[in-house]
Amino acid sequence: MKNIVIGVGNLLFKDEGVGIYASKYIEENYKFEGNLEIVDGGTLGFKLMSYFQDYDNVIILDTVSIEDKVGGIYRLPSDVLLGLGNYRKTAHEVEIVEMLEICSVLKKHAQVTIIGIIPQDIEKVEIGLTSEIEQAFEGFINTAITEIESIGVKAFKINNKSIKDIAQGLIGSYNGEHLSRVPNEEDIRYANVL
Repeated sequence: MKNIVIGVGNLLFKDEGVGIYASKYIEENYKFEGNLEIVDGGTLGFKLMSYFQDYDNVIILDTVSIEDKVGGIYRLPSDVLLGLGNYRKTAHEVEIVEMLEICSVLKKHAQVTIIGIIPQDIEKVEIGLTSEIEQAFEGFINTAITEIESIGVKAFKINNKSIKDIAQGLIGSYNGEHLSRVPNEEDIRYANVL
């Protein structure tokens, strides 16, 4: 069996990046016995279609736009997700459901399950999770690990890296380290004179 966990979202829009943080957190803190790949699907949208066709089990970590309390965690098999109608609010939610609709008519496609969390803020252009999602993050990870084990892959916790450490590793180039490499206005004028 070919199994994959895909974290999707956009790190630039607060809680919209939770799926990416979660996939990286799992990759850094767990080892697995069995066939499991973990990828950062980011905002690839329809480019994720090949995973839906080439794998037996696909677990997607993402936000879900369902009217419920912030931090609520849902396990949504593809048939349930398809039955929710117009719940979709973000571009990648729309694309995932459209890919599932396309795959449902193909002879071979993966069993797709979404582990989703209800976000607090997916509109503010700011890197990092809201405190509400940080508080719910451990439950989100535990739900994902339970789902991974349900497909026959055994998980073992090997590290205790915090979400803060994971986030800093992912967004290192945004946390100010890059500023020493950006030329200032005087440097640019000097280069133009030469």
